[in-house]
Amino acid sequence: MYYEHLFLDTFVFLCAAVVSVPLAKFLGLSSVLGYLAAGVAIGPAVLGLVGSEGEDVMHFAEFGVVMMLFLVGLELEPRLLWKLRKPIVGTGGLQVLLSTVTIGLACFLVFSWQWQQALAVGLTLALSSTAIVLQSLQERNLMKSDGGQSSFAVLLFQDIAVIPILAALPLLALYEIPTDLAEKTDYGDRSQLQVWVDDLSGGARSGLVLLAIAAIILAGRFVLRHCLRIIAKTGLREAFTMFALLLVIGIALLMNLLGVSPALGAFVAGVVLATSEYRHELEADIEPFKGILLSIFFIAVGASIDFELIVGQPLLILGLVIALMVMKAIILGFLGRVFRLSTDQNLIFTCGLCQAGEFAFVLIAFGLGNGVFTHEIGQLITVVVALTMAVTPLVMKFEEAVLRPRFGCREIEGANRMADEIHEESQVILAGFGRFGNYVGRFLRSQSIAVTVVEHDSDHVDFLRRIGIKAYYGDASRHDLLTAAGAQNAKLLIITFRDAKAVDQLVETARKHFPNLKILARASDRSHLYRLILENIPAQHEHSHSAVALTEKALGELGYDADSVHRAAEKFLKHDYKISEKLAVVKREHDESTYLSHVRESVRNLEGLMNESERVED
Repeated sequence: MYYEHLFLDTFVFLCAAVVSVPLAKFLGLSSVLGYLAAGVAIGPAVLGLVGSEGEDVMHFAEFGVVMMLFLVGLELEPRLLWKLRKPIVGTGGLQVLLSTVTIGLACFLVFSWQWQQALAVGLTLALSSTAIVLQSLQERNLMKSDGGQSSFAVLLFQDIAVIPILAALPLLALYEIPTDLAEKTDYGDRSQLQVWVDDLSGGARSGLVLLAIAAIILAGRFVLRHCLRIIAKTGLREAFTMFALLLVIGIALLMNLLGVSPALGAFVAGVVLATSEYRHELEADIEPFKGILLSIFFIAVGASIDFELIVGQPLLILGLVIALMVMKAIILGFLGRVFRLSTDQNLIFTCGLCQAGEFAFVLIAFGLGNGVFTHEIGQLITVVVALTMAVTPLVMKFEEAVLRPRFGCREIEGANRMADEIHEESQVILAGFGRFGNYVGRFLRSQSIAVTVVEHDSDHVDFLRRIGIKAYYGDASRHDLLTAAGAQNAKLLIITFRDAKAVDQLVETARKHFPNLKILARASDRSHLYRLILENIPAQHEHSHSAVALTEKALGELGYDADSVHRAAEKFLKHDYKISEKLAVVKREHDESTYLSHVRESVRNLEGLMNESERVED
């Protein structure tokens, strides 16, 4: 019967995930928000498809957070982690300390809770959601920004801080543990090893934790790599996948045995293996499991929201949610200023971390089990934690769409508006200076052509200025920014954004307000190329020339004549673009089957379009 409930809940959770993500993407929302909304829909408050039995799925899904920290560790070499020591210890330590004191003091003064309870609540709510924040930052490609790196550093410190918090909570106990709660948390006979660990003093257990972490580091350097090499030689993909799962699960069990956050151990193991030649293989094997378990975790958070308590005390709950997020945002904004984050990066940092986190659920249950909280306080905090996590994607969306464009990097945008004389002399406006745009910009500069660079990534703008390239921060699709950039006098607008939607939006704005401005654009894929062609925008597929250039090198290695190969490559690219122009019209005017028929015909006829004299020679 137990397994029937578990399988049924898992089935419902997976169905909700499959339905919610496409719907969220269609509405322009983050996948995290879609998962949370799906959890609310299937929870007791709406459809009632999952109930209290869903807690088993929740515990299982929490392993997704462990896998996520392992993958984050794989992305960080020890050298990079050492460079982050200042924000980890400085920013992270101050954030936990200030948040604990502020929240605890507020609980003590407003609710007249005993200082032990107030301190325990402060420690619990000082933590933020690693799962939601990192997922949202990755979706927005902000992990490498200053705001993303600072957020990650604070989250890492918070994960480490869970260890001493768990050790401190029993010292704050005020009540006898209720018999029914003790029975509920008793999962059977403990092993002799577990009994021995639980009976250790605090200092001995801390020493054992450090010994375990040292063992993970040594095993990663001298044992695991050899094991991975042996398994890789078998050529069995499933064996590698099983070993990757065995590694993460084993570390999680070890950390759990010691009463430590399993995510911390997984992160340490990931960092140790970050320089391994098998790093990418491990990432590929773990990623699907991490994604599935994290999605179930987010849905479980949505389903856990107690709407009966919200309906019973709506003003109190709303006030607590707003007060908590505002208090943490003020503290985070202050720390961002202290550690010299730019305005827009500080907004990312502040709005990203102002919620409570998933480890709060663990601390609340632990506090109830050790007589720190009453059941009423535990329920109240649980609802507040779940709601702050649920609204975080909306807060981050608001920051991205409203706050950052208005308040972020105002000094750089101000420079954009003041440099009108220079902008009037520019012949070319280059929108985007990333991996694609930097080749365009550098080539134009090599020909002494004046270029005005507009870039939406403020960190990249700062970097470009440090290396001597004058660039301006802002959204190039805004009419006022294009005017400030001298679009009315420029000869050419080159759009190199990777996001097809952003390219289309900028094309629409430029054509509406600057009809005499010629436009060239980067096409992210074949369908996008067709759309630009139909709009009479000269476009370049982002991969065509680089792929053909690599093929030229391949033919050269095979012994073909270099000049002949180059002529053939240029002819091929011209024919391919002409074919794209024809197929764009076919795709617009005919159905899918007719279009596919023309595609097959173009593939067959491409070789015939090349004259015999233009083919490469040995």
